[in-house]
Amino acid sequence: MYNKRIRPDERPVFPKRCVITGGMPYGNKELHFGHVGGMFVHADIYARFMRDRIGKDNVIFVSGTDCYGSPALESYRKLKESGYDKSITDYVKSNHDSQTDTLKRYEISLDFFGASALEPAAKMHNKTSAEIFESLYKSGHLEKLSTPQFYDDELGVFLNGRQVMGRCPIEGCTSEKAYADECSLGHQYMPSELINPISVLSGKKPSFVDVSNWYYKLEDDIDVLKERNDMLKAQSNRRKYELTIIDEFLNKPLVHIPKKYLEDKDQEALLAQFPEHELVDEEKRKSLMCIFKSLEDRDVARRVLEENGVHYTAGKTLVPFRLSGNVEWGVPIPKIEDDEELTFWVWPESLWAPISFTRAYLEQKGLPEDEWQKWWNDDDAVVYQFIGEDNIYFYSIAEMGIFNALGNVKYPHIIPNRHILFMDSKASSSSEIKPPMAKELLEHYSVDQLRMHFCSLGLSNKSTGFKPQVYMPEEERVGADIVLKEGNLLTNVFNRLIRSCFYTTQTDFGGKIPEGECSEWIKTLSEKKVLEYERHMYNHEFHRISYVLDEYIREVNKNWAAKSREADKNNDMELKKSLLIDTWYACKIMAILVHPVAPDGCEMFREYLNVDEKLWSWDYILEPLTAYVDSLNSHELKFLEPRIDFFKKPEWQFGEAK
Repeated sequence: MYNKRIRPDERPVFPKRCVITGGMPYGNKELHFGHVGGMFVHADIYARFMRDRIGKDNVIFVSGTDCYGSPALESYRKLKESGYDKSITDYVKSNHDSQTDTLKRYEISLDFFGASALEPAAKMHNKTSAEIFESLYKSGHLEKLSTPQFYDDELGVFLNGRQVMGRCPIEGCTSEKAYADECSLGHQYMPSELINPISVLSGKKPSFVDVSNWYYKLEDDIDVLKERNDMLKAQSNRRKYELTIIDEFLNKPLVHIPKKYLEDKDQEALLAQFPEHELVDEEKRKSLMCIFKSLEDRDVARRVLEENGVHYTAGKTLVPFRLSGNVEWGVPIPKIEDDEELTFWVWPESLWAPISFTRAYLEQKGLPEDEWQKWWNDDDAVVYQFIGEDNIYFYSIAEMGIFNALGNVKYPHIIPNRHILFMDSKASSSSEIKPPMAKELLEHYSVDQLRMHFCSLGLSNKSTGFKPQVYMPEEERVGADIVLKEGNLLTNVFNRLIRSCFYTTQTDFGGKIPEGECSEWIKTLSEKKVLEYERHMYNHEFHRISYVLDEYIREVNKNWAAKSREADKNNDMELKKSLLIDTWYACKIMAILVHPVAPDGCEMFREYLNVDEKLWSWDYILEPLTAYVDSLNSHELKFLEPRIDFFKKPEWQFGEAK
């Protein structure tokens, strides 16, 4: 058995079952290329790999539309002003339907793509949200706080999160946009900390009106989260920058006070009004740093500074995590202590939406109510959550605190991707440079080309630009289109190699793959590449997978080109036979490795090879073709006509149209 050539201790260990989740797109928009290329393609590649690796019945891939929250409300308000006459439910459904269609076009193989406000997910999402809230309340992890909320005095309305704009108060933040209590880079703060707030409705500075809401006591989790983060640093397949970002928030509350604002102040007298604190005054620093034991102590110091007209910025720390809001469009919160009718703030309920989506999916299959526990909490199960780096605070910190407090939900494995840029700017539908919609790209490139390119971008390590030539001015289109580079490996090299195997088998061997032992060279090369690929998948380093595929396919193609010329020149049928045995074996393995990235062409290869889906199982990845058929002597291949492509280019790329 070829598989026995690799020792078990050489291979990474995968769970027996897993749930894979993709970050939820807001319900106020179609999907631009960043949603798909920056996260969904990577989640799908991993889901498809895990189905092949541990069995498709052991994998659930879920995501959905995030229907609620201020982004949807604000977009709907503007649409109504322009004459839109349908309900907000109709509005988010139209966007959900568009998102669903886009994901299908990109071959994103979700088992369940729900929507938090639409059936079949809505009822289960509301139920899950209520259960979690009640559990947190009973265990003492919630508090009701009266905090200032922005109010537009001119219009007489409370302002939701996206209806207030200002400057982020967090020290060193470079965010271009800060909203009521979070900035576009994911920093969290209390509304009263936002610098220079402006109402987007009236353009005036809003006032504050105290409003009571429920908060999760996230600041109490600092020691638990710090201990967990230290443990995660010892794991090889957690992204290091994620753990660094988590660390930045696990500091005691502090304020930075620029020294230039203290030049005309009695510094000693000012600091004496602060609660007990640690003062850090380094000569090389332009600011003093005051570290406090609690948020309450820090807030006392903030008031002292404000009363004395001293500018300051806050350091990153954990603050109470708001659970509720007073907007009508939201998941209802259970009434406790004679509460008014409150709804969940959108971020908390989106954190546990993958649980409710998993439950809704399993309910559709007629499985028991508690079946989801097997997938989320069993020792041999893992939940992998693919997100964008802006959301690390929510998923890697707030979610972990809440799940720890619940006591019955195991920590998921978070996989954050760096930003995918459009040209050299962050891909965001709210940015000045509008990125192309994901559907629009399919007018210029094939799905395989785009999936291969997005896979190769290295978002596990760095923010990377997506630079399709079709969106560049004509004078800037120098050289080959970089988007085609990885796809050309399939459309040119792998296509040619597969066709050569079929045509040579049909022409010289009566359409039957010859039997025989593979050479030691091809076995060793294949083992090496399979192990490299598997380790990169385990570490979620998808760009390295593209390197492995490139090296493997090109090396075997180079061997084919050299030896087939020699065999033809000398009419050496034995050389041709041994070359064909080696190359068929390699092409079979290549198809398994390419299958998660470019599934359609690989399925076409399987169809022409005339074998069943056992081909994709990693239990047999290093086995010869005889592992899939009774006998090669009697096995019929599907006849391959001339000029048939397994991986196709759009017509314009052949020069027929542009």
